[in-house]
Amino acid sequence: MDFLQKLLGNLDENLGVVTRELSLIANVEGASVKLTGEESAVKLGARVLENLLCLIEEGEAVDKTRVAYCLELAREGKTEDISKLIGGVIAITAKGKQIKCKTVGQKKYVEEIKNNTVVFGIGPAGTGKTYLAVCMAVAAFKSRQVEKIILTRPAVEAGEKLGFLPGDLQNKVDPYLRPLYDALQELFGLENYAKLIERGVIEIAPLAYMRGRTLSNAFIILDEAQNTTKEQMKMFLTRMGEGSKVVVTGDLTQVDLPGDRVSGLRHAVRVLADVKDIGICKLTDRDVVRHPLVMQIVRAYERDGKEKK
Repeated sequence: MDFLQKLLGNLDENLGVVTRELSLIANVEGASVKLTGEESAVKLGARVLENLLCLIEEGEAVDKTRVAYCLELAREGKTEDISKLIGGVIAITAKGKQIKCKTVGQKKYVEEIKNNTVVFGIGPAGTGKTYLAVCMAVAAFKSRQVEKIILTRPAVEAGEKLGFLPGDLQNKVDPYLRPLYDALQELFGLENYAKLIERGVIEIAPLAYMRGRTLSNAFIILDEAQNTTKEQMKMFLTRMGEGSKVVVTGDLTQVDLPGDRVSGLRHAVRVLADVKDIGICKLTDRDVVRHPLVMQIVRAYERDGKEKK
C-alpha cells in the first residue's frame, strides 16, 4: 500500500474525517487530493493532510482517530505538534508490537516519568495513564534500572467493597487488579510473567500491604489514586527507598471515597506542586485513545459537572 492509500484510509475513511469536520469536498486525482470549500477550511485541511503524510512517511500508523486528533491540534494553531508524534518506542510487547505514545499529552507524560523520581499522572478514563506507566516500568526493569516492579491500588471501588466478592483475600483481590495483570502479561508474555511473579520480582497488592515497608530499587505504581485518603497517600509516598521511581495515576472526576473524605491525590498534587523532582502531568479528554465515543462521553460528563457547579 503506498503513502496516498494509507493517508486516505480504508474506503477513504481518513479523508472523510477531514472533509466532514471542515465541510469540504475532496476529489482524488491520481496521486493528488483536491479540496474544495471555504478558503480557510481548505488551507487547514491541506495542512492536516500534509502533516499526516509526513507521519506516514516516517512509518507511523494513521487511522481516523489520529486524523481527528491532528485536526483538533491544527484548529488550535498547533500544527507543529503533529510532528511530535513521530517515533518514541516506549516498550515492545511479548509478540513484538511496538508501544508508542499516541498524543502529545502522552508524550509529555512519558517525558515526565523519564525526568522525575515521582510523577503524578492525572486524567480521565482511556488516556493510557496506567498502561503507559506499566510500559515504563517494564522498560526500566529490562534495562536493569530497577530490580522490582510493584503495582498497588487502594481498596475502594465504585460503591462496592472487596468483602462482597467470593473466595479468600487473593481471590477477592485478583479481579480488582486485573487491568494491571493484563498489561504486564502483554508486555512480558504469560510464561515470563508467571516466573517473575513467583520470584517476587513483580508484586501486585492492595495499598494496605505497603504500610511499614521501604521499597528500594523498584518501579512503583499507585493506580486509582483518587481513592486514597490524605493519610494513605502520605504513607505510600514515604515508602520510597534508594533507587526507586514512583508513578501515581488517577482520575479526579471518579472519586469513590465517602463524601466527607478529601482525595489524597487531590491533596498531594496541591501540596507537592513546587517540590523538585516531582512531576505533575494532567492529561485531558483529547488524550483519550480508546473508542472515539469515549472522548465524547468524557466531554459530556465534564459539561454536566460544570453546569451543576
